[in-house]
This record gives sequence, structure tokens and C-alpha cells, in this order.
Amino acid sequence: MGLKEQLLTDYKEAMKAHDSTRKETVNLIRAAIKQHEIDQQVTLEDADIVPIIKKQLKMRTDAIADFEKAGRQDLLDSYRTEIDILKQYLPEEMSEETVRAAVERICEESGLDRSMKSMGPMMKAAMAELKGQADGAVVSKVVKEYLSGK
Repeated sequence: MGLKEQLLTDYKEAMKAHDSTRKETVNLIRAAIKQHEIDQQVTLEDADIVPIIKKQLKMRTDAIADFEKAGRQDLLDSYRTEIDILKQYLPEEMSEETVRAAVERICEESGLDRSMKSMGPMMKAAMAELKGQADGAVVSKVVKEYLSGK
């Protein structure tokens, strides 16, 4: 079953279970997918849907800091629940150790110097290979540690 079909099934189940948070979250994902398909005049595959879900996840994660500053516990709880729901549709991300091993291998294969001067080319090569499998912040942290010799 594809991701779109899974989202539709989960939407229907949430409606039957009267789970409004899950229903609204899944519906927002479906709407974002549909909007992208209309705007770009394409039909999206599962691999194309993951960045859309990640964008929705990032929007909610970024908003949590603002809600904490404002003391809005009601919105914090709601967004945290939505984040948990969104994460269910994303593939498992690589651990930091796995990313570290991949970064070391990429650096050796590319022949780049192990210095901070190689940060740009190293990040470009690492993100090209690890795109969708690892969080960019984790990759950046590991590359910085590796290139600085830590």
C-alpha cells in the first residue's frame, strides 16, 4: 500500500474513531500533497511525499519554541501530538553512528582533505547520498566533528 492510500485509510479510520487530532493532521498532509500535485501538475510517488511530510513536521517543530515562550500549553500539547502522528509516516532515519560511518566513507572516497576548508564539498556529497535517510542537522554536526578531528 502506498503512502497516499495509507493516508486515506488512516483518515477514514480516524473519522470512524472520532479522533479529531489524527483526522485533521492526516487531512492537512493530504491537502499539502494535493496542492503540490496541482501546482506542479504531477502525480507524486511515495519518495516525493516524504519531503512534504518533513516540511509539515518542521513547521510544527519550529512553532513549539514560540508556544513555549508564549506559555501556550494547550497548543504545545496539540502540536506534539501532531508531530508524533507525522513521524509515523516518515521512514526511519539513520542513527548518528551510521551517519558518522557514511561520512567517513564518503570523505575517503572523494579524496577531500580532512579540514574545515572541505566543509562545503563534504556536505554536498554527504547530503546527496544521505538525502531522505538522515536529518541535515545531524549530518552537518557529524561532518563538522569529522573534519575538525574530534
